Amino acid sequence: MTDDTSGGLSAPLFAALLSAIAGSLDVIGLLELGLFTAHLTGNLVLLIAHVVRGGDARVAPLLAVPVFVVALGVTGMLVRGLRSLGLGVLRPLLLVEVVLLAGCLAVRLTAGSSPDPNAASTILAGMLGVAAMGVQNALVALWGAPSTTVMTTNVTRLTLAVGDILLGREMTGGDGARSRARQTWPVVAGFAVGCGLGAACAAATGRWALAVPAALALLALGVGCRATRRERSVQLPSAPSPVAGISR
Repeated sequence: MTDDTSGGLSAPLFAALLSAIAGSLDVIGLLELGLFTAHLTGNLVLLIAHVVRGGDARVAPLLAVPVFVVALGVTGMLVRGLRSLGLGVLRPLLLVEVVLLAGCLAVRLTAGSSPDPNAASTILAGMLGVAAMGVQNALVALWGAPSTTVMTTNVTRLTLAVGDILLGREMTGGDGARSRARQTWPVVAGFAVGCGLGAACAAATGRWALAVPAALALLALGVGCRATRRERSVQLPSAPSPVAGISR
């Protein structure tokens, strides 16, 4: 996907929108479902800490990584199927993400205001959120953009790039410090905004806050549908760039 093919929204801003989805879902998922839906390794920390403090082992953190892996595998199969038919993948994958996030919201609403973390409905809602992030991770990996769900590497790249710029050590070429900064700051900012928005909505509306990531995903789908209607196959970028190679 190039800068001018996101329905009038530049690729960095589109990546920021995806990051906002992940950030809002991660915060709301932790508050309402008891697990990280995007930052999966955080679930291992939560699980061990809970057990060490004498609590019962929670099922959702145990299932998160296997469900995420299965979601990636199924998404890969879907991508290969779409490619074999000569179809693009951006809109179908965004549609799947919207459906999964809408399902997460619907299931959580049926669980009551204070559900048991080990209740089937709570676990199912959490796994739908995890699966949605699996689809988004696959989409971003095919796109070649920086991660929109885990910020550690992005913050590292951005900090080092800013340091190089301030110290006058910018490299020439596409992999220079300014280029790296342009690639990473939108996803970091988007994730932070999403976290803040998710936390505010969770404090104000409780379980209904899960409508926020679903609505943002629907917005992303709308942006994708506004783009050029010519379908192209996903191609991996020939150079490290977050704006190369994904079709609609």
